[in-house]
Amino acid sequence: MFFSKSPVKKGLKIIIVGCGKVGVTLVEQLTKEGHDITIIDKNAARVQEIASLYDIMGMAGNGASYSVQMEAGIESTDLIIAVTESDELNLLCCTVAKRVGNCAAIARVRTPDYSKEVGYLREKLGLAMIINPEMEAAREAARILYLPSALEAHTFAHGQAELIKFIIPENNILDGMTIAHLGKNIATNVLVCAIERDGNVYIPDGDFRMQKGDHVSFVASRKVTKAFLENIGFPTNQVKNCLIVGGGKAAFYLANQLIHMGISVKIIEQKKERCEELSILLPKAIIINGDGTDQELLEEEGISFVESFVPLTGIDEENILLTLYARQVSSAKVITKINRINFKDVISKLDLGSVIYPRYITSEAIIAYVRAKKDSMDSNIETLYHMFDSRVEAIEFRVNEASDVTDIPLMDLSLKKDLLISFINRDGEIIIPSGQDCIKVGDTVMIVTTHTGFDDIQDILS
Repeated sequence: MFFSKSPVKKGLKIIIVGCGKVGVTLVEQLTKEGHDITIIDKNAARVQEIASLYDIMGMAGNGASYSVQMEAGIESTDLIIAVTESDELNLLCCTVAKRVGNCAAIARVRTPDYSKEVGYLREKLGLAMIINPEMEAAREAARILYLPSALEAHTFAHGQAELIKFIIPENNILDGMTIAHLGKNIATNVLVCAIERDGNVYIPDGDFRMQKGDHVSFVASRKVTKAFLENIGFPTNQVKNCLIVGGGKAAFYLANQLIHMGISVKIIEQKKERCEELSILLPKAIIINGDGTDQELLEEEGISFVESFVPLTGIDEENILLTLYARQVSSAKVITKINRINFKDVISKLDLGSVIYPRYITSEAIIAYVRAKKDSMDSNIETLYHMFDSRVEAIEFRVNEASDVTDIPLMDLSLKKDLLISFINRDGEIIIPSGQDCIKVGDTVMIVTTHTGFDDIQDILS
């Protein structure tokens, strides 16, 4: 049965199966971008609540059922996104949808067994994307531990370029320096693209003067990042060891990556059976069976001396308290994983080190795909990140054909305000552009802007 109906908006017709945390985040973001959304979930009360809140269509039922999909309008749907708690149900939803409608399909799949077979599953089932939030969160955490002075580390251009965020400490060389001086005298191949100060976000010009306490995001090629951070007085050695509390999927993915990077890993997990599983899956890690929230145990396992600490319990409040405790008793690099977004303002005021939100990582990858599907043919979105609580977007476009932005020096383009062209990737070479550089067909181009909803490279023009 249907609960609430809204008029069809311009945009794609999208069915979202599953009203959990990721499902709701997607509804919130995609309705903002003007898409026509229908949600399906077995929990009728939950469907009614979300349908009323966002003024969208809602349907109670099994999203993998042919008749439910037909009633939800699968035949005229552009995209189905399955994000229920069950990997198998998500894959089945997409398989049924592909047989019935002519739509693209995205499934959330989190089990490690399937994660090894993503390419095979995607190809054989004809899916546009398979996304694994725990694995993506682990990748982000591993990048940060590789570069521990960073608060955030995102990659673009297939890993060739990095977007790094850090805080300017007291007595740092950057305190009081203008962006222009930095670019001319210290780092010609680095671009500062966004700064947060006292809750306000700036896309800085050359006259902007940095000061201690600023949250600075910069873009550089991967080769340059470490050297730049060293130049401005930040330690850049990757951590040697890591203590993880909680032995779930995210802990497995993270430990696996860290071991490959040569970092020694210790995991504290409460369930004995899971400890036995982990010791087989991760023979090079040390697995401790115990309560990771027990202060004595943490002391015993060396929390005061570890170089990095990542609480990955399933409970946000526990993760936050463990991080705050680690901040008190050690100088470890800490990463906090948070699943729910309640009390975000309170959380942002706590000293939690690097914070990772798996549901945002998932929704960003899906939104990038949706915008790319909606856009014109002259460009395509490769990568999308939301920065500073979604107030800034970093978008990498692939330029497929000539348009009003190609082959014209950047200084002659009439660009929107609050927007920076951060790099041009030409055949794997990362160019930090000057006014004389041009965008060419075949490039990927990253822009950083406080505007939202860009889905085509020509959106940068005023």
